[in-house]
Amino acid sequence: MVRGAGCRGGVAGAVSSLRRLPSPRCPFSLPGGPASLSAAPAPSPRPARCLRIPSLPQGREAVSLRRQARERREYLQRRAQEERLRRQQDKKERLRQALDENRLLPTELRRQALALQKELEFETPGENGVTGSQDDEYRWAGLEPPKVMVTTSRDPSSRLRVFAKELCLVIPGARRLNRGRAEVGALVSACRAAGVTDLLVLHETRGQPDGLVLCHLPHGPTAHFTLSGAVLRHEVGGLGGAPLGAPHILLHRLDSALGHRLGTILKHLFPVPRPQTRRVVTFANEDDVILVRNHVYRRQGKTVELEEVGPRFQLRPYLIRLGTLEQGDAADVEWRWHPYTATAPKRHLLSAT
Repeated sequence: MVRGAGCRGGVAGAVSSLRRLPSPRCPFSLPGGPASLSAAPAPSPRPARCLRIPSLPQGREAVSLRRQARERREYLQRRAQEERLRRQQDKKERLRQALDENRLLPTELRRQALALQKELEFETPGENGVTGSQDDEYRWAGLEPPKVMVTTSRDPSSRLRVFAKELCLVIPGARRLNRGRAEVGALVSACRAAGVTDLLVLHETRGQPDGLVLCHLPHGPTAHFTLSGAVLRHEVGGLGGAPLGAPHILLHRLDSALGHRLGTILKHLFPVPRPQTRRVVTFANEDDVILVRNHVYRRQGKTVELEEVGPRFQLRPYLIRLGTLEQGDAADVEWRWHPYTATAPKRHLLSAT
């Protein structure tokens, strides 16, 4: 309330007294009244930073989301059909073995024995015609070169950044992405929209790389590895110029079912090489640990000289999920390493022998 407003003529006196007060828009009052305020204009307000609220998908974004949902449903339907065909084929094989060995039929197959025997009459032994999920996930592999994106965990150390950069030199056409504060869901969505086929995420502990997650897009699988023994290129010693073309891939002792699965996941990171390329990337299994080596060979007469160009590291798989990385525990587990079982030291997971 302004005192003296009524004695000066009501509303007019109140308005004249309010004009003599400092402007509420100015953060501080200056002596001299309105004239001094007009001489020194107030600074323009700075735009406030605010979080952008994502709007509803429209236009092309909505079409892309519907296409991804449709492809995902078709992929799950094909996978369920493959499982049914695989179970049916397993029953046929068990029935064929029981008939060939002239022994009693399994109890669970006695009701379906006649129907299965009629189907066996029109099949060739050894040809089941069941395609696996690998054929479905990598059915376009080789037609176009893969697009590989390499990133790290948040706030990476200098050694992890250098290792990610050198990993891009091993994989032709791979690009490194600064993680920043991006979440896993936003990262996978951006890679899927950009047409990336494989996403590699590197992890570390106290500056040492110790984990690798390989996610195949758009529908999986996702393989988790323990990474150890990382040696950078300048630490290998005796380095020369390394070609950046597509290398030959050598898979050694990955001959079990799990070994073939991991070999399929790893080899499709690389494009189809030319016959005259001089670089070889080796994935060698030794006691269920995959040794990764990068070599350059030179022919001198009848001899061949190998030179390691690095980087060098080891991979040990412990989990394979059928979904993508952002699904997490919601994705189905295809294989998991169980080290605390009684027969764990006796088993060879990646090799048949």
